[in-house]
Amino acid sequence: MTYQISATKLQAYNRCPYAYYLRYERRLSSNEFFGSAALGSALHQALAKFHRDWHYNDPIPDLRWVYRCWDDNSAGLTTNQILEGKDILEGYYQKFVAGESSLRQPLAVEGKIHAYLQVENLEFCITGRYDRIDYLSDGLELIDYKSSREFKVPEPHEMDLQIGLYYLALEQTYQKSLKYLSLLFLRTGEMVRFRATRKHKKQVQKVISELAVRLREDHTWEPTPGKQCDRCAYARYCPAVTPEPTPLPASLGASPELQLALSLN
Repeated sequence: MTYQISATKLQAYNRCPYAYYLRYERRLSSNEFFGSAALGSALHQALAKFHRDWHYNDPIPDLRWVYRCWDDNSAGLTTNQILEGKDILEGYYQKFVAGESSLRQPLAVEGKIHAYLQVENLEFCITGRYDRIDYLSDGLELIDYKSSREFKVPEPHEMDLQIGLYYLALEQTYQKSLKYLSLLFLRTGEMVRFRATRKHKKQVQKVISELAVRLREDHTWEPTPGKQCDRCAYARYCPAVTPEPTPLPASLGASPELQLALSLN
């Protein structure tokens, strides 16, 4: 039996166990809205083709290869989105390809990884997705493309958890250590690199262990008041921030049976 949990979920648990419990254990809807990701998805697919399908017989491809990759993956977008995406990819090419002596062939592009972890006599299945994995002389670099308009780097403690999860998964999958997790912001051409160490691995193992004990022994899911409370979708149900919290809906189901699996997405 497996329990699906992502890096996003693990970060949510680390912020506030009670909010995590309501959202993921009791399936209480938060009415969150997520906009269209059509352009972002097309950019990711075009870059996957750019790095995966290039023949690597020549040092670097020219812009015609960029345009071909975009043409193959921009169907269904509006005219403005197509032009915007083309401009973004041209910027990517000029910043990260044109000035290189050769285009380095990645270890893996646009795929999934799987790994397993035993914690408190429970088995976690760690699964995740990646945009690109590059092989370095001393380890691996995982590159995560960011296509949003906002240049926003996650909080350090949240990045630490994400790095730790990928460290565990990549070490088991490729028998190589993660050296860097890099966020590449496509619209601005900026790359932010985070160095990965065994400290990240140990930290995430500790958080997973705490979660495993709570799940197995059905401990109380205490709220953790903080700055996140101002934008929490579950504040009205929370005794830590609301003097008279709203009762949970009667139709809300019981917690699911224990199933342990971790996802990086």
